[in-house]
Amino acid sequence: MPSKSATMGRLLEERVIEGEVVAEPRRASSRPAKSHRSVTINAAESPLGWLFAHGHVTRRQFEAGERLRSDWERGQLSPRVTMRWDGAPVDGGRSGSSDAPELVGTQLDARRRFEGAVASAGEGLADILWRVVCAGEGMRQAETALGWPARAGKLVLAFALDRVADRYRVR
Repeated sequence: MPSKSATMGRLLEERVIEGEVVAEPRRASSRPAKSHRSVTINAAESPLGWLFAHGHVTRRQFEAGERLRSDWERGQLSPRVTMRWDGAPVDGGRSGSSDAPELVGTQLDARRRFEGAVASAGEGLADILWRVVCAGEGMRQAETALGWPARAGKLVLAFALDRVADRYRVR
């Protein structure tokens, strides 16, 4: 668990200046000018956690989203950021290491659960579900990327999370 000072280090202050949001590190003694509106946010908080904290999703939907994200991470479904440093092939050939990673049983199970949950959400709902829960995009970013109007994503995400909660049997 991060220390209090590490968490405080991730707090940002957003200021709206001439209609544009500017994020900067929070300063303890600074007072915003009267023409500015400032909001303190926790950059380490997930978008789903923020939606839950502000009452936009229920506890059941939040828990279903967290289980989905957990299966995403356990199944190692996120893209690789670095080069694979696997050993050389043991068969003596010069073909290099195989493209497919060797997965253990828990990773395979997590992938199956994830794929089943996303499939149960439905084709039109899976996009917003993946973007907000797994990729960690904010609601505004996800709506923009999908070409949706503002505030449409919350409703669609709620439907998707309800279906995922049914799949995971979250009460």
